[in-house]
Amino acid sequence: MITSFDIGGTAIKSAVATADGQIGAAHRVPTPTHDFAAFAAAMQALIDAGGPTEGVAISIAGVIDPDSGRIKCANIPGIDGRTLAADLSAAFGLPVWILNDADSFALAEARAGAGRGHRNVFGLILGTGVGGGLVIDGHLVGGPGGLAGEWGHGPVAAQFAGTPPQAIPRFPCGCGQTGCLDTVGGARGLERLHGALGQPGLDSRAIIDAWQAGDAAAERTVAVFIDLLAGPLAMLVNTVGASILPVGGGLSNSAPLIARLDAAVRAAILRKTDTPIIVPGQSGAEAGLIGAAWLGLEKLGNQRG
Repeated sequence: MITSFDIGGTAIKSAVATADGQIGAAHRVPTPTHDFAAFAAAMQALIDAGGPTEGVAISIAGVIDPDSGRIKCANIPGIDGRTLAADLSAAFGLPVWILNDADSFALAEARAGAGRGHRNVFGLILGTGVGGGLVIDGHLVGGPGGLAGEWGHGPVAAQFAGTPPQAIPRFPCGCGQTGCLDTVGGARGLERLHGALGQPGLDSRAIIDAWQAGDAAAERTVAVFIDLLAGPLAMLVNTVGASILPVGGGLSNSAPLIARLDAAVRAAILRKTDTPIIVPGQSGAEAGLIGAAWLGLEKLGNQRG
């Protein structure tokens, strides 16, 4: 057995994972965000409560450089810049494996969700912003800097979108570039587009509700949003050969929005299919725990092998 963790800026969740990838009841404690010793102690208490374990697998909202092992984690300053796996392994006396939350979602969907039976799976995150992870033949695809799957960054967002075409500002992105898809995708992107199209400030849920109720201004915003994302996603599908793109994050809760995005992407890809390829994820609220569990079990198996 291994102990699986899903860690964010608010809470640390843990569960025991068995050799078949099943996870037990989840337990949670508040995340100590500024003190590494307190952070490690909170995790140790959850490990002890779960009983004997052979290792620790962690899904976390951060980026881990595979070369240095250092993590970039803005919402937990106490671990930012640390060689987190090595530091925690020393504290626990156990092997520790870490992956970011988008990769964890992708792995959970590939192994236990909508991606089961598919060779190439791209886990698509439409949350506050956009993100993703790629799984091929059941294994996560990594890359320099730990940034594989980050399709939302790069100055490629179209400057005109919708029918008739609407001018779209090139918004500055938190990554330092201008015109990234992350600035117009996800919940904040939908809200930003609504304002740029001359509409009053609304949160993403209100925009989607208005769209579903037939509001013309919300329909225009959603049409622009879909147009901006569909082309880049079609290129992603053509490039990596993904046959399914399970969606996680807050916007995945709108089935009509995901269905509309799916239709637009399928119309733009080279492979023609009547079967949806962009679908709501199935791994639920515990995707982080499930994805981390599968990673840990794979790593443990490799060590034994």
